Amino acid sequence: MNTSRRTFLAGGATLGLAMTAGCLEFVTGDAPLEFDAQRVAPSEATLAETGYNKQSIDQETIEETVDIGVEREIRAAFWLSTYTNELDYQGESREAGLFAAVSLPGMSILGQSFNPLEDMSHEELLDEFLAEAGEDDIENIEHDESFSLQILEADREVDLFVGETEMDGETVEVTIAVTSFEHEDDFIVLLGSYPDLLADEGPNIEVLMESIEHPA
Repeated sequence: MNTSRRTFLAGGATLGLAMTAGCLEFVTGDAPLEFDAQRVAPSEATLAETGYNKQSIDQETIEETVDIGVEREIRAAFWLSTYTNELDYQGESREAGLFAAVSLPGMSILGQSFNPLEDMSHEELLDEFLAEAGEDDIENIEHDESFSLQILEADREVDLFVGETEMDGETVEVTIAVTSFEHEDDFIVLLGSYPDLLADEGPNIEVLMESIEHPA
């Protein structure tokens, strides 16, 4: 389990109100307030249908310092699951598509959310994910279009972005799909990417998004 630490200050709650909520150890500073997300993932049947295989399933934690009149600690456990579809290219196995599913707990105290991703646009979420995944070699990213998909029994807006990356010394265009929403007290982010040369991966990404289960 990997642990990262950020400082995220926010107002809107008072010490007295937090005590009435029964968070005494949190209020006195004796222990952090802990939140746990439920894992989100595509269905096994859809993974088999699209040819995507599990790359990694990780539960990680974020520790935040929040301000409820005094500074206190919260700890959030979130899930990151990634899947890839590979093909044979000139005798080598190459990644044809990537799908990632993230679930982060709501991190709400007395109606005040301390989730660092919740207010981010899809473009900001994409930048955050690419930086965390070490995929900062994708450049010139621009918004292409938006559309809706039925995910977890509701219409969710999906944004498509296009960018460029280098492969074997050549510039290759890449399409990236991103959506985010709240479900069952968790904040969910879904992301899929594929080179434009493999446009058939676009429908696969959409089917994977539509198939997700939460909790998985």
